[in-house]
Amino acid sequence: MSQPMTWSDYYRKTGSRPPRPTLLFALDRFDGEPSSSPRLAIDLGCGAGRDTVEILRRGWTVLAIDAQPDAIAQLTERAAALETGPTRLTTRVQSFADPDLTLPPADLINASFTLPSCPPDRFPALWATIASSLRAGGRFSGQLYGDRDSWAAKRAGMTFHTRDEIDALLAQYDVEMLEEEETDSVTPRGEAKHWHIFHLVVRMH
Repeated sequence: MSQPMTWSDYYRKTGSRPPRPTLLFALDRFDGEPSSSPRLAIDLGCGAGRDTVEILRRGWTVLAIDAQPDAIAQLTERAAALETGPTRLTTRVQSFADPDLTLPPADLINASFTLPSCPPDRFPALWATIASSLRAGGRFSGQLYGDRDSWAAKRAGMTFHTRDEIDALLAQYDVEMLEEEETDSVTPRGEAKHWHIFHLVVRMH
């Protein structure tokens, strides 16, 4: 019988994959908006850094947050291999669902496939924290899960949204990308799954 995948195995399997299209879309938008001061991005649930490394590569300063120390260790190792070094990277071991989570003012908050793991009773406060952290013209990029996702009926403690709820969450933003996806495939752990995903890039007014 095969052994279950550990978090360390998961990060090693997925950490070297390309950055998410939502992140690339947001970064490309910023590239068209020159700035005279260094930009700060926050990568929530950064994992081993598949998105963080791309943000660093483009010259940003990054605060990377993940609840798993092994993820932060792998990210730090990868960032040290960049030509620019890890000096623009700050890391924090903390769950984004922590009631004590505080975030500095940021130009970009990225959360690729992580926010659905926030318990429903904590999600409104987390979403408010993200909004209050974003500077004017700042962006959020990431994913939220829809109510037809197969995990909605199987996994307590996760957050899922209807389309109307998504629209309400985004009312305070300019919506630059909102793509709704439904597909059947497998998870990185090899489990069959029906995905219902909202891919988002939104800009603070």
